[in-house]
Parts: sequence; C-alpha cells; structure tokens
Amino acid sequence: MSEKSVNPVLKQVLELGPTIVFFVIYLRIKEEIYTFGGTEYSGFIVATIVFVPILLASMAVLWYLTGKLSRIQVFTAFMVIFFGALTAWFNDERFFKMKTSIVNGLFAVILGIGLMRGKSLLQYVMGDMIPMEQEGWMILTKRLAIGFAVLAIANEFVWRTMSTDAWVKIETFAFPAALFLFLWAQIVMLQKYVIEPDEDVSDSENR
Repeated sequence: MSEKSVNPVLKQVLELGPTIVFFVIYLRIKEEIYTFGGTEYSGFIVATIVFVPILLASMAVLWYLTGKLSRIQVFTAFMVIFFGALTAWFNDERFFKMKTSIVNGLFAVILGIGLMRGKSLLQYVMGDMIPMEQEGWMILTKRLAIGFAVLAIANEFVWRTMSTDAWVKIETFAFPAALFLFLWAQIVMLQKYVIEPDEDVSDSENR
C-alpha cells in the first residue's frame, strides 16, 4: 500500500494522543485500587492496561489513513504491548517503567552497531524524510545514539529514585520534549549537510 497524505495535525494527534490519554487516565484513577479475579491492581497498572488497546487503535487508524507505519512505530508498539502484558501478568509496575530504558537503550545499541559497520541505520529509517549527505547522517546517528543512551540512563534514575507520579509526568512530557529539542538542535547544526531540492534538480540536469 502506497503512503497517503494526511492532515499533519490529525497525524500528530494520532501519534501523541495515546500517551496523553494514558496521562489523563492515570491522574483520574491513580489513587484507586481495582480488584479483578481476586487480585488487586493499582490505578497505574489499570491505566497501563487501558493504554495498550488505545495505542493499537490509534496506530490502526494511522495506518489506514497513511498506508504506512514506520519501523520505529511498529517496534515501539511491540515493546508497549510486551511490557504492558508483563506489567499486568506480574502485577508489577516496574516492567512498564523499565520499557523506556530498554527501548532507548536498544535504539542506542542498534545505531551504535551500524556506526561500527560504517553505516547510518538512521538514514535507512529516515532518509526519505530528511535528504542529507552521508557525512551528515553519520554525525547525526552518532549524536542520536548518545542521546538515546542518556535518555535510557535518565529513565533508570527517575523511576528508581522518584515517585510513580513524578515518573509519569517526566515520561509523558519531559523525555519527549528533551528528545524533540535535541533533534531540532542537531538538524539546525547540520544544515550544511542538508540537500536542498534545487541541488537534486541541478545535479540531474548536469548529468
């Protein structure tokens, strides 16, 4: 299925909406205790369980509208489902909190392996979105690998030393904002490597 155009605002709502919904549900039920099958579950775990189908529904709509899901989106959804299931099965919120560390850590490792092989796996995933010279992709990949590693370490520190309430707020707002600002700063600093559309046209004409 070819990729379709979709309203960018709607796309952002579908991508960010499930996390915001999780945050709102958590705030409303965080003090509650729910009993299912004779087992008590905290509001956090119930919010986590509810979050999984909301995320899957959002991704299904996004796929229907655009005809495409990125590899990162699919991988992240798999990790959410996997760790959400572990959280529910063992009735232990630590599994869902560790998810962020493991996902970011895996991203750092995967990008690092590509760098050791002299390749930018980030370019493989995002090359169509940001036309950029190979050198620029290598620099961005190296910096982003470090950034993901820092986020993984930061998440471990937050969930192990702070309250669940603090972790939910940082996970929902602080970590995504930090990653966005980091990426934006890198793109600005690497502008000299960005290939402008006019360059592609002139290159093809010269050939």
